[in-house]
Amino acid sequence: MKILLDFLPLALFFGAFKYAEGHREWAAAFATTHLGFMVSGGTVGPQEAPVLLATVVVVLATLAQVLILKLTRQKVDTILWISLALVVVLGALTVYFHSETFIKWKPTGLYWAMGLGFWISARFFNTNPLKSMLKDLPLPDPVWARLNQAWIAFFLAMGVLNLAVAYNFSTSAWTNFKVFGATGLMLVFTLAQGVYLSRHLPQDAPNEEAK
Repeated sequence: MKILLDFLPLALFFGAFKYAEGHREWAAAFATTHLGFMVSGGTVGPQEAPVLLATVVVVLATLAQVLILKLTRQKVDTILWISLALVVVLGALTVYFHSETFIKWKPTGLYWAMGLGFWISARFFNTNPLKSMLKDLPLPDPVWARLNQAWIAFFLAMGVLNLAVAYNFSTSAWTNFKVFGATGLMLVFTLAQGVYLSRHLPQDAPNEEAK
């Protein structure tokens, strides 16, 4: 259930954008009618309408995600609170200025916030978030430290890559990257971390044959 909730805002953002992109005139008319009071100038054009509607959808979906977790008495992770703050603030700027630039910074802000959190935990509090999450794994402290550094570097690189795609490709291409490219890279990196972890886990001693 929680995995579905985690991917719900991303899936709805993608679906709303792709539908509106295929119906730009309708999207512009709909956004002008229903969002005009939130937009500078009061009018939304066909070019910016898809990303504006998708932005409103992802803001509402993220709010719903937090509300569902609270109502079901589940923990709302810190990173979700950060994601909510980013999407509300940057989403509001995107809608008001009808410019996709602000919402395109949201993934970068989230990646860098996570990387900063990992760095601050290790540097100032002598704690390791990965070790806390995977506390049942018996790994040496140097291995945990290298894993933490790898995730910091990964989050930094993903933030830069998101901006590179955002500023050098179309909004449609960026949306595809956000959903499939970034998710795929995260999966590959996680699998690579799993392989690295397996190399450092203690091996069970082989059973001796009875003589």
